Amino acid sequence: MTKPAIWYFDILSPFAHLALTRLEPIRALRPVVLRPIVFGGVLKAWGQLGPAEIAPKRVHTYRLATHVAAAMGVPFRFPPSLPFNPLAMLRLLTVLEGDEAAVREAFRLVWGEGRDANDPQVLGLVAIAGEQPGAVEAIGYQNVKDSLRQATEEAVAAGIFGVPSLLIDGEIFWGVDAMAMARDYLAAPGDFLNGEMARVSTLPVGLQRQL
Repeated sequence: MTKPAIWYFDILSPFAHLALTRLEPIRALRPVVLRPIVFGGVLKAWGQLGPAEIAPKRVHTYRLATHVAAAMGVPFRFPPSLPFNPLAMLRLLTVLEGDEAAVREAFRLVWGEGRDANDPQVLGLVAIAGEQPGAVEAIGYQNVKDSLRQATEEAVAAGIFGVPSLLIDGEIFWGVDAMAMARDYLAAPGDFLNGEMARVSTLPVGLQRQL
């Protein structure tokens, strides 16, 4: 049986909203599982700052996301504030086991319409999309919190360093701009084992910065 690809995401990421619209070519070649994780936990594990935590990068990232969305023709509007606390939505999507209709509704509301991810009405609409209207009540359960934490830890153990990321056969494809590469990998994985692609995959480190 073919092992499915795993698409790791956090509702915090505008680029996840954009990448979600580009999953169909991937799914035509391999089943895809949608898995919510905590981006903040990933950053902490790798000792990184998020784009919004570096002032000039924050503005650049927001403008870039807006520009890319317009170029892709994807409905797009920033939520009321960013970053925001994503845990309620991520836990809800964990309860819903990454149900695609629920995930798409979450991104449509938060990034397509610019709604507040913590608005009870928004959470309720996502639960309805996942055909479990009562799921919102479970987001405070310890087992749900533990499941989300475990998913994040498993992602880090697999080498995931950012969101959104596709994990395919142990290979990581990060960001909306890597979706085309992921599709090409699935079409011809051998190409990633030869030539310059193989060489850069084992290129020695020439200099390490002292922090």
